[in-house]
Amino acid sequence: MSARVPGRPSPVAARIVVAVVGGLFLIPLVAMLEFTLRQTAGGYGLEHWAALFDPENARRYRTLFQGIGNSFALAAIALAIVLVLFFPTIVLVHLRFPRLERALDLLTVLPIAIPAIVLVVGFAPVYRVIGQLFGSGVWTLGLAYGVLVLPFAYRAIVADLQGMDARTRAEAARSLGAGWGTVLVRVIAPGVRRGLLAASLLTIAIVLGEFTVSSLLNRTTLQVALLQVSKSDPFAAVIVSLLSLIGAFAVLLAVSSTGSATRRRARRVGGPVAGALAAPGAPAAPAPVSATAKES
Repeated sequence: MSARVPGRPSPVAARIVVAVVGGLFLIPLVAMLEFTLRQTAGGYGLEHWAALFDPENARRYRTLFQGIGNSFALAAIALAIVLVLFFPTIVLVHLRFPRLERALDLLTVLPIAIPAIVLVVGFAPVYRVIGQLFGSGVWTLGLAYGVLVLPFAYRAIVADLQGMDARTRAEAARSLGAGWGTVLVRVIAPGVRRGLLAASLLTIAIVLGEFTVSSLLNRTTLQVALLQVSKSDPFAAVIVSLLSLIGAFAVLLAVSSTGSATRRRARRVGGPVAGALAAPGAPAAPAPVSATAKES
């Protein structure tokens, strides 16, 4: 029987904490499910669920489905901004301009420190110009969402980037003749895979849950559509909210299980060497000593 590590909770205490936290998440979801199952004539059934997905009610819920489609399109745009623009910029500053890291860190805090209503006041003249040049389509809201998700995506990526010794790996790849594109895609990106996954998940969650900016800029998104539909049919609004929460939890669990399965597979197949390679920034295991070297 192994001794308990000091400072680590016992298995019983860990299970109690997990059960309490899980209950705090599940109780609201169960309450939402119970509300959606209430029938108009009394009792419980799938009346409201069937009405939401009934083709005859497509016109009634047209705004809701339009908001869902717009939100997913905006999530894709914001995700592209994070992966194509933010990620290379963060890596470039980390590798080539380390003196700018503190300024960049301070800059990324501003979207959190500044209230959303103030951000909208600043976005308004910018969107007036964008509307004159490119139109006022809902896709333009992706630019504002790119600013909103910057603090969360930045910290998720930088946390992994600082733990993998990116400068050493980049210099080694460059000395072997790799270009900066190859270094970014084949050397740095695999090392910060967990950070990119976390940044992507946070980006999607923030875009799907954002209301203030889209409402004040008169764009129809998921949250704006839910508010409009809830005035006439609260059951449909709660059903869509419940499905979105369950989808977010499912994606989070998939990302967590993927990372855990990768680490377990690396330890099982390659032992300590593979485990060291699987953990970015971990020291490499010493090379085995051959029998000839021992004899000499």
